[in-house]
Amino acid sequence: MIHQLTGTLAGRGETFAVVSCGGVGYKVFAGGKTLAGLPMTGAEVTLYTHLAVKEDALDLYGFPDEQSLKLFDLLISVSGVGPKTALGILDLDTVPNIQAAILERRTDLLARASGIGKRTAERIVLELQSRVALVGAMERTKSMDVNLEVEEALVMLGYQRAEARHAIEQLGSADPDGAVGAGGTTTEARLKEALKMLGRK
Repeated sequence: MIHQLTGTLAGRGETFAVVSCGGVGYKVFAGGKTLAGLPMTGAEVTLYTHLAVKEDALDLYGFPDEQSLKLFDLLISVSGVGPKTALGILDLDTVPNIQAAILERRTDLLARASGIGKRTAERIVLELQSRVALVGAMERTKSMDVNLEVEEALVMLGYQRAEARHAIEQLGSADPDGAVGAGGTTTEARLKEALKMLGRK
């Protein structure tokens, strides 16, 4: 019903943003990555949206691009996966990398999301594997393994998981088929660069 909102960012909370369009402020729930990527309050913003209809509420969920929205729609079509759980999965990594985890049956990677157990991850793989298309899935899951090793190392060193993930994202791609970022492709190289980035804060 509401596919896209373009308006002024009027404010934000821990789990939502308020977008003002034509004098109406829309409360749009979003994942942490989406919220972190929003501009400053007062700036123009565009979000692609999904309207979740419940007996007692109409909830809008927002995404920075149609690719994220499409994956969200696929995820919530799986039994036992609600909108908040789907947002948690989208916060794990990029859309292509999450698709790769599904194609490669990497339930361990999907189960890292809050609210996702082994059975739910297996159900996601079973129901969506034939509905996702992606080239180079195996290489992408290898990249995810490297980033996970770096993340766990940073957590062991005392960093919060959220700031560890943010630092890894800032390093750029480690995908063999994509542009390699400043962090390189090995665990050691990316850990070293992540520590440098965290040290600048």
